[in-house]
Amino acid sequence: MDRRNRSNRQGFRRKCIQLVSALLYNANLSGFASGSIYKGPTKGLCVPGLNCYSCPGAVASCPLGALQNALSAMPNRLPLYIAGALLLMGLALGRLICGFLCPFGLIQELLHKIPGRKIQKGRWSRRLSWLKYAVLAVFVVALPLWYAYAQGLPVPAFCKYICPAGTLEGGLPLLALRPEYRALAGWLFTWKAALCAAILLACVFLYRAFCRFLCPLGAIYSLFSRVALLAFRVDGGKCDGCGLCVRRCPMDVERVGDRECIQCGSCRQICPRGAIYFGWERSKSHEDKSTVPGPAAGPGAPAGGVPE
Repeated sequence: MDRRNRSNRQGFRRKCIQLVSALLYNANLSGFASGSIYKGPTKGLCVPGLNCYSCPGAVASCPLGALQNALSAMPNRLPLYIAGALLLMGLALGRLICGFLCPFGLIQELLHKIPGRKIQKGRWSRRLSWLKYAVLAVFVVALPLWYAYAQGLPVPAFCKYICPAGTLEGGLPLLALRPEYRALAGWLFTWKAALCAAILLACVFLYRAFCRFLCPLGAIYSLFSRVALLAFRVDGGKCDGCGLCVRRCPMDVERVGDRECIQCGSCRQICPRGAIYFGWERSKSHEDKSTVPGPAAGPGAPAGGVPE
């Protein structure tokens, strides 16, 4: 019971950090009243998580939108700022950003709390999780570069054709607040609204469906999973390989701290041997099993999410 209480407290603290992050990202509250987009000096900076530039409350830019716009400006201008920002955030925090600092991640988690039968993870979802790297390669990198070189047009393809956060946080509020915009909403907005609705519905049944299968920002941060400064890892001197951390994780992890781990820290609370530590809290043990997978969850293994 004490372990469950600790897990609940940790989950509550994480939700509070997620909520505070969302409020800080969207501190321009007057924008929700006027239906206008903030264009002040901080809009040239990037927040770590996925948050639409066009959200009426947004006081900074989304790193994905900034990356696509920078690539569209090549070769006239190199994307030095956004590349440096992503490198710094990735090395310092990695996918801790996904677990604690992403407003759209919070929305997905709240939707998953709606009662109903949930679809459990498996080999199928682990394989499907590679799809977000294809989305990153095609829509975030290749298409903006192609439009820039072939047609001389700045086209942020992911934002334009896919991003559900942009539709939910930017498109829908602006249409609701500014009736004159509604006549401009054509087939493209209809497509994005339908896609957004499908993704949000999927999140009710699948834990963080967008993060797991489609989010290119998560794909970028996952590249830093092994080297991020602030991350949860496993002390090999204490770990007995029971695999409870992997089985109870709702993400498609094969081990703590791998590319699919969003660093939520729930596994630390359920580990019976206290083998999971955070960041600089390295144990005195010389061996580190953060790269050693636990037993895979089979048909008879406990399923479901981590209690929060």
